Amino acid sequence: MLRTTGWAASVALAAALGVAGCATPGEPVAPRPLVQASDLGLEAGVTTPAVEARWWRLLGDPALDGLMQRALEGQPTLRVAASRLARAEEAVAASAATDGPQAALSADATRQHFTATGLYPPPLAGSMRNTSTLQAGASLPLDFFGRHAAALQAALGQQRAAEADLQAARLMLTSQVARVHVGLARTLALRDVAERTLAQREQWLALAAQRVKAGLDPLSERRTLEGTVAEARQQLAALDEQIALARNQLAQLSGQAPQALAQWRPALTGLQAAPLPAALGADLLGRRPEIAAARWRVEAAVQDVAQAEAQFYPDINLVGFVGLSAIGLDRLVQLPSRQFGVGPALRLPLFDGGLLRARVRGQAAELDAAVAVYHGAVLDAVREATDAIAVLQAVHRQQAEQSQALAAAQAAHALARSRRESGLTSELSVLAAESAVLAQRRAAAELRGRELDGQVVLMRALGGGWQAGTAPVQQSRATQP
Repeated sequence: MLRTTGWAASVALAAALGVAGCATPGEPVAPRPLVQASDLGLEAGVTTPAVEARWWRLLGDPALDGLMQRALEGQPTLRVAASRLARAEEAVAASAATDGPQAALSADATRQHFTATGLYPPPLAGSMRNTSTLQAGASLPLDFFGRHAAALQAALGQQRAAEADLQAARLMLTSQVARVHVGLARTLALRDVAERTLAQREQWLALAAQRVKAGLDPLSERRTLEGTVAEARQQLAALDEQIALARNQLAQLSGQAPQALAQWRPALTGLQAAPLPAALGADLLGRRPEIAAARWRVEAAVQDVAQAEAQFYPDINLVGFVGLSAIGLDRLVQLPSRQFGVGPALRLPLFDGGLLRARVRGQAAELDAAVAVYHGAVLDAVREATDAIAVLQAVHRQQAEQSQALAAAQAAHALARSRRESGLTSELSVLAAESAVLAQRRAAAELRGRELDGQVVLMRALGGGWQAGTAPVQQSRATQP
């Protein structure tokens, strides 16, 4: 009786110590809540204007469409992003595989000397025998505490983030191509003005040389004009440099040889801009692929925390095996050599020196970092969109004023030419009036280039026509305010 009571007390004490000594996750670490669209001034009831997937067609240049397709097919950075997506997809497949039944077949044969002073009695003791085993085993994880489900959801979150990263890389590439294309068109337009400026200054210099020779002007007038001619040539050379660099960059972005686009000449006058959106709605946050990627990584981090917390609970598997085992190869396939078994397997951490808690805190820190990255992506997106709209609005106001200045300069130039034809003024007055016209043409090209560049930036800021391929993620409890 005492022996039975002592055994029961020992079992009870061991159970109590086991429960008391079990590793526990401790107090949960609450992550920061996700930023809301209303906190950023985005209107909940307003829908941001839709953007076409091939938004660059709004610029009205058919040649740009072909260049974009070449870039999307040949740019190595997109292949890198696609490879990362493929790796994430395989990680999902691997995680899903661990949640299903597992089976394996094993076979071995060993020539073994059995100890004469061990457990085996004669005639095995001290003999040399062959041992062999042929066995099939299977196991089925019983995910009572959601460990495997959390791991699968974390892998799915990373896969969806990789999908969004690929789309973000495509959007970044197309916007870079479009901006360089627009910049090249602006530089070519400025070069046309610079060529006319050089011709005008050379004509002016020739007239000044005649007047100096006739004694009508001092030599200093000619020297000053020689300096302006040299300056015009230097500006023309600088523009040629910019044109060459822009063409090389377009070739690199489209995966071509450096000289493949040596004759690429987009016309600034052939490009057009789309109207501005009246307001930005809260749906803007769902149109940016980089925001979606950051959001999916938050969800993956939430699941990583859940998986780390599930490590504190029992890991239960249902295992079974069936096979043959014998001493002597000739007995392996005999019926008495069969062996089989089935039963549950349980693993429960008791004492780990704080290892599991450290893992939970580490995953909680990763979650906080993912939330911070998401907040940064949201703030950047809203700033880029509002900045692009502000720039375009300012450019439009400047264009309205500049068009009037250009019209006035052209009218003054026409009047000077009329007076010269009537003999009321000299060619120098005409050239002086043309200088104002060239200055305004230069300003018009600059403003037009800024307008089109701002249009490209706005298209990128509005998501570039990207649409999420999966349903929006519901905000998890771990990230709710």
